[in-house]
Amino acid sequence: MNDRISATFAKCREEGRAALVTFITGCDPTPDATGAILDALVAGGADLIELGMPFTDPMADGPAIQAANLRALAAGAKTADIFAIATAFRARHPDVPLILMGYANPMIRRGADWFADAAQKAGVDGVICVDIPTEEDPELGPALRAAGVHMIRLATPTTDAKRLPAVLDGSGGFLYYVSVAGVTGKQQAATASIEEAVARLKAGTDLPIAVGFGVRTPEQAADIGKVADGVVVGSALVDIIAAHGADAPAPLSALTASLRAALEQKEIAQ
Repeated sequence: MNDRISATFAKCREEGRAALVTFITGCDPTPDATGAILDALVAGGADLIELGMPFTDPMADGPAIQAANLRALAAGAKTADIFAIATAFRARHPDVPLILMGYANPMIRRGADWFADAAQKAGVDGVICVDIPTEEDPELGPALRAAGVHMIRLATPTTDAKRLPAVLDGSGGFLYYVSVAGVTGKQQAATASIEEAVARLKAGTDLPIAVGFGVRTPEQAADIGKVADGVVVGSALVDIIAAHGADAPAPLSALTASLRAALEQKEIAQ
């Protein structure tokens, strides 16, 4: 099994901070622009990167990421482009974990074995599939695990003690805690409820817990970083791409740096 994810979380623990996990939609605004956007996230201090696979019906995502999916598809995004972007990223950044995040249709339409093999060859460390629940793990999970790619699962505020063992069965890399019962980017849960949820999840697993959905500012990231192993930021970054297009790398790197500084409890230079 790939160990870039576990090594990165271990490094962050040694540094006394949560890992910064950033999300962008692949091929937004174009396939050719995505490499520089990913490089900007790394330059700004992202520890792990989630690369969204464009899909026509991203049901778990709010307006910002929905629009990003539409922009990417309008630019001609194909699954082959995502794997080409991942392959090139791995060559440039051999140690930064890269996770594909998306929906089942693009992942299994050619067969789970094909997808898992392509992910492994592209240097992908993990996959988050939003709409394959644990009961349907055989659709994708065994193929990924056989290829040495982590199947990263989602937990939500409704994942109770009875449900959690099933969610954890076969999962790897880290557990992604969706902090609100809703779509991405629309709201943020209270810190107290996140702290309680993270404690409950940690009692059930040794996997790192990364918290996302609704995290937009350095202040929010710092608060969550005090209790979680990782903080996921997506919509705020996608908004920058919407505003700046191919000129997004500089402002993306700046926001990423401010998020990283907040997790390090440092003042960022103005």
